[in-house]
Amino acid sequence: MKILLLGKSGQVGWELQRALAPLGELVALDRQGENGLCGDLADLDGLRKTIRSLQPDVIVNAAAYTAVDQAESEPELAYLINALAPQVMADAMRERNGWLVHYSTDYVFDGSGTEPWSETDQPAPLNQYGQSKLQGELAIAQSGCQHLIFRTSWVYAARGNNFAKTMLRLAAEREQLNVIDDQIGAPTGAELLADVTAHALMQAIAQPQLSGLYHLAAAGQTSWCGYARYVIEQAHSMRVMLTVQYIEPIPTSAYPTPAKRPHNSRLNTRKLSQSFALQLPDWQNGVSRMLKEI
Repeated sequence: MKILLLGKSGQVGWELQRALAPLGELVALDRQGENGLCGDLADLDGLRKTIRSLQPDVIVNAAAYTAVDQAESEPELAYLINALAPQVMADAMRERNGWLVHYSTDYVFDGSGTEPWSETDQPAPLNQYGQSKLQGELAIAQSGCQHLIFRTSWVYAARGNNFAKTMLRLAAEREQLNVIDDQIGAPTGAELLADVTAHALMQAIAQPQLSGLYHLAAAGQTSWCGYARYVIEQAHSMRVMLTVQYIEPIPTSAYPTPAKRPHNSRLNTRKLSQSFALQLPDWQNGVSRMLKEI
C-alpha cells in the first residue's frame, strides 16, 4: 500500500509520519515539496500531477490553511487550500478507488448551546476559516470517494507552538494571566489524532462501509482558563519556577478578535468509538504527557 501524506511538517503531520510508517510505503510532503513532487495545496495543478505521478492508494491530508483571524481578510486563499485542494484529492481517489483521510474542525458549528455536537447536527460556521473547512468536507462527501473525515478541536503537540507553551512562557513573566473562560472544548493531542487515524484507516480499508465523517477529540471538557490552570498546576508539580500568582477568568467579549470563535466546541465522539472499538483518553492525559516532553 502506498500512502501520500500532505502537511508532514505540521503538528499532526509530524505525528502521522510515525503512525503511518508501518502501514506501507509512505511518501510525506510539506509545502516545499521534494524531488519534483508538489505538496503545496495552493498549487492545484502541481497537486494533480503529484497524485498522478505517485498513484497512491491512500492520501492523508494533514495540510490546511489554519490562520483563523487572517482568513477573514484572505477568504479566497482559505477556500483554495481548505476546499478546492481537498476536492482535487477526492476526485483523484474516486478515480483510483482509493481512500482519502482529511481533518476538519469544530469551527464548522456556530458554538451555540451546551450539548456536544454530533455528526448529524447542522453546521453553521461563524467565520471564514470554518466556512472553508465545511466546504472541504462537502466536496469530499459529494465526490463519492472512500473517505475518513475527522473533525477535531483544540489541537496541540509538543512540537511547534501551542497554548500550553504560551501559558508557561507568560506564567514565567507575569504575576497574573487573563484567560477566556466561556469557550468550552477538549484539548486534543496530535499524537492521539495520528494513532487513531492509523487504527481507523486499517479497519476502514477492510470494511469500506466505515467510510464517512467522524468526531475525534479527547474525552472530557474544559475552558481555556481551566486548561491554563491545569498546565500551571502540572508545571508546579514538576518544580518549574513560575512567577504567576493568579489566573483571572475573562469572557470572550473582553478579548475581541477579527474572527468570531464558537463558545461550545464540545464534540460527541460516540460514533467513532463504536465504529472502531476505541476508548478515547481524558484530555488531561495527553496534556500531561506533552508537558513532560517539553
